[in-house]
Parts: sequence; C-alpha cells; structure tokens
Amino acid sequence: MIVYGIWTFVAATLAFAISAVTGKFLIPFLHKINFGQTIREEGPKWHQGKQGTPVMGGIMFILAITVVGLLSTVAYALFGSQFITTFFADIHGEALYIFAGLGLALANGLIGFVDDYTKVVKKRNLGLTAVQKLIFQFAAAGVYLAVLGFSGCGTSTIIPFVGTVDLGFFYYIISAVVIVGVVNAVNLTDGIDGLDGSVTFFAAVAVMLIASRLYYLGVTALSAAVAGACLGFLVWNFHPAKVFMGDTGSLFLGGMVCGLAFALRMPILLLPLGIVYLCEMFSVMLQVGYFKLTHGKRLFKMSPIHHHFEMCGWSEVKIVAVFSVVTAVFGAISFLLVLFGV
Repeated sequence: MIVYGIWTFVAATLAFAISAVTGKFLIPFLHKINFGQTIREEGPKWHQGKQGTPVMGGIMFILAITVVGLLSTVAYALFGSQFITTFFADIHGEALYIFAGLGLALANGLIGFVDDYTKVVKKRNLGLTAVQKLIFQFAAAGVYLAVLGFSGCGTSTIIPFVGTVDLGFFYYIISAVVIVGVVNAVNLTDGIDGLDGSVTFFAAVAVMLIASRLYYLGVTALSAAVAGACLGFLVWNFHPAKVFMGDTGSLFLGGMVCGLAFALRMPILLLPLGIVYLCEMFSVMLQVGYFKLTHGKRLFKMSPIHHHFEMCGWSEVKIVAVFSVVTAVFGAISFLLVLFGV
C-alpha cells in the first residue's frame, strides 16, 4: 500500500509540475505568434476584455497527462506482475483501457487543435462546423470502441447495485453516443476562467478514489495525473486567466473523462461524475428548443448555464466555486455507489 500511495503521489506531482512549468514558456510563445482568443459577440459584454488572451493553453495538461500516463502505465505493465500481483488480476486489460483512453483523448484534442487553429487564422470565433466536428468525434469514438472490441474487452458494463449487464451490439451504439455527448458537454463547460479545469480536477480526484478502491493502480495513477495536470493549468487559467485551454484542451479533457470512466468498466458513472458537464449541455439544448417553440422566448438569460449565473450577477470565481463543490459532492456519491454497490 505504501508503493501504491507513492506511485499515485508521484504521478500527480509530476503532472502538476510539467503542466505548470510548460505554461511559463508556452504563454509567451502564444503571445509572440498572436494566437489569441476571439470573443463571440453574443456572449456577456464584459467578456470582450478577454479579447486576445492566448488560446490552446490545453497543450500544457495534454503534454503532462500524456507523458505521465504513458510512463506510469508502461512501468505498471512491465513491473506490476512482479510486485503487486495480490492487487491485480488483469494487468494487460487495464493497460489496454488506459492506452486506448489516451488515444481517444488525443484524437479529440487534435480535433480541437484544428478548430482552434482555424479560428485564430480567420480571426473569428468560428472554426470547424458542427457537422464536421461530429463526424470527426464519432470517428474517434468508433476507433476507440473498435480497439476495445477487437481486443476482447466485450460488451458488458457494470452498473452499481445491478451488476454486470451485457448490452450486446447496442453497447457500441450507446457508448459512441455517450462519448460524443460527454466530450461536447465538457467543451461547453469551458466558458469562464478556471471552470473546466476546476470541475475536471474534482471529477478526476473522484475517479482516483474509485479506482484505488477497485485496486486499479494504472487508472488510479492516470486519474491522479489528470488531477495534477489540471491543477497545474489552473495556475495560469484561474481568474483572471492568462491563457485559455481552447477546444484543444476541452475536447481532450472530454475524451479523457470518458476514457477514465470506461477504464473503470462503469461508464454509467459519467452521470454523477459529469453532472456539471451534463447540466451545461442540457441548458443549451433546452434554451434552443424553448426558443424555437416559443418563437423567440428564452428559458435562461443566456446559455450554457454558467453564463445564466453570470447574467444574474454571480462572479466567475463564485460560479467556479459552486460548480466545483457540486462536482465534489457528486464525486463522493459516485464513490459511495461503487463502495456499496459493486
């Protein structure tokens, strides 16, 4: 257990250091090449002061998570069978989920990079079209699920208090829709300083605790790396932000959150763990639907819902604090579901 704790601590600390130190060099570079954010005109008027803030800062935690995730997983796959066999029975299976999850996250990060690059070059807040994004995202999800399928991971999922459920072919359809939905929900959460990074930090901490409870050392280390890297990014992104993660970062985090949940064999946990992400996404869907049905009326003052609270007078720091607490509470609920239901 001492080795177990040290491994997790080192992963989190190393990821934090890489992410935070990378910002020291990346932010001046982004300034130098004029990779600044173009603020959309229909957003809160006071956000116009953020015009030109460097974007693509997500590269900081992408680098940190990828490096630490690969190092810890390779070490785990090579030496785990010798030192911690009492804890693990499926080392190679866990490593597969981790590598595939990193691939899913990186693929979505690449989609976000293309989107950010297009926005910066055209100097407007429009990159890839919605249809283009969805095509690429479903392709990434399809490849991810195909890798798991061809590797013999099966079509079963674990549901707390229910047990293992085999969904058959529908597993792939449902999973693809869930992955793309969550990835875009995380993307929508990135709207104010520090929000996406803070919410994902608490979600990753919850996954870390759940994975440790299930004795998944690889997933524990990876989720610790995600938490540490997000914290390192927040050094530069907390209000007032010196850099934005951009779609490069938010789409990567969306893929990473999905990868972690699937590595636990419990994607159902995306519901409580991603409660804030889902509220952000459904607030947009409800706003658009209500607007069309009522011919111009709005359900919220502005969507996604974090902008609604801004319009109600909440500061960005307060919104981040409240949304983080909500995520922490539902993360604790997720842990209890696994503790007593699995």
